[in-house]
Amino acid sequence: MIGQGRFISFEGIDGSGKSTQARLLFEALTAAGHDAILTREPGGSPGAEEIRKLVLEGEPDRWSAETELLLFTAARRDHLERTIRPALAAGRTVICDRFADSTRMYQGLRSGDLRAMVDALHDLMIGQEPDLTLLIDMDPEAGLARALERGGGEARFESFGDTLQRRMRQGFLELAQANPERIRVIDGARAIDAVARDVKAAVLEDMT
Repeated sequence: MIGQGRFISFEGIDGSGKSTQARLLFEALTAAGHDAILTREPGGSPGAEEIRKLVLEGEPDRWSAETELLLFTAARRDHLERTIRPALAAGRTVICDRFADSTRMYQGLRSGDLRAMVDALHDLMIGQEPDLTLLIDMDPEAGLARALERGGGEARFESFGDTLQRRMRQGFLELAQANPERIRVIDGARAIDAVARDVKAAVLEDMT
């Protein structure tokens, strides 16, 4: 379906279904004989998984947006060094549940306007974008309700409420408009199979 050494990310607000779609794409590729890995952010390497516990659990005001930005960047750097780049160098397809676009939205928008700081730190410490980003888009209220129903201990960002979710959805859509060569918007407010078909079509289109 796709070439080797390809880096694909999934983005979207909480509860958009992006994690499910990332898994389904991974399963489809491996079933077709492609050498692919499924990873996530924050996380994806032992060190980054430790940082994940710090940033996704606890009270909403546990960290400032600036501190979160440093923690997420540290996790991403470790993930990039230990998982993503070695896999790409080996010719594997990397499917990542969230990457730098999430930091541009969550930390860049949550407290004032830190977007310039987010981009500067990304350029300095990461310096890499996915080849293709699939933005799973849906209504913020519906997504938040779905995320809260999911439960579990990693609900710190959901606790910020629907105001932040609406700002992030708009931010994601504006990011997609500014980067049409990389980001494809997929309507996530449909049956899982229908969304998965559009995801596969976008991946095929990207390779033609």
